[in-house]
Amino acid sequence: MSRIPTNPELLRHVLSAFIINEVHKVGLKRVVVGLSGGVDSALSACLAATALGPDNVLAVKMPYKTSSKESIEHADLVIAATGIASITVDISAQVDAYFAKFPDADNMRRGNKMARERMTILYDHSARWNALVLGTSNKTELLLGYGTLFGDMASAINPLGDLYKTQVWALSDCVGVPESVVTKQPSADLWAGQTDEQELGFSYQEVDELLYLLVDQRYSREELITEGFQVDFIDQIARRIMNSQYKRRLPVIAKVSQRTIDRDFRYARDWGR
Repeated sequence: MSRIPTNPELLRHVLSAFIINEVHKVGLKRVVVGLSGGVDSALSACLAATALGPDNVLAVKMPYKTSSKESIEHADLVIAATGIASITVDISAQVDAYFAKFPDADNMRRGNKMARERMTILYDHSARWNALVLGTSNKTELLLGYGTLFGDMASAINPLGDLYKTQVWALSDCVGVPESVVTKQPSADLWAGQTDEQELGFSYQEVDELLYLLVDQRYSREELITEGFQVDFIDQIARRIMNSQYKRRLPVIAKVSQRTIDRDFRYARDWGR
């Protein structure tokens, strides 16, 4: 049994209220979300549809030519279940045009380019639709740095950023995300056969247990060892958290004045219309 406290009904209420509050306080009423066919984007879309109404949520499907048929089918299941609007923008042409000049690019570079290409499309449609971009990155991914800076990690608001992947699964069951989406093997679908856990080298269940104790409960290295975690695993995850810190903050600004943005000049997003 997981030790991570999860109350799906309470989370559903809190995150729906969060979406309403953050969208309305800036004078808007709509959001756009990149719908990949995975559980994270599906959960964000379902929460937004409940919070704002399906007419105020636009799902953007952005397949590449190698994207799996299953991903498109699962995205369509979410659209049908929620009643939200959707459009499809195939990114193959622009991605291929770029890498025609850099044919030696590896999978990581190609995956990052696809993620950033998709985010530029979302922001363009957020301007067209007068909406905010809704985030889909969960706490596990953010802590591990398992995402693309200014790509899938970008957004205006993110309802999932404080939920571990295992909490995402539990909440998805509660809000009615289609079962086939919840139970599928997590994958960014960057290339044929790619899965998150294979790429990471460990399961979400085991890393979530470690992250919860390390981050939320502030366990020391010695306490984690006592809990039964392997030393190599503890050190590997600690290094990933440390080395990806730059992805979790605004760009560092050199301080040359009395009030520097993000140091002395900070306002919580508690204002609005």
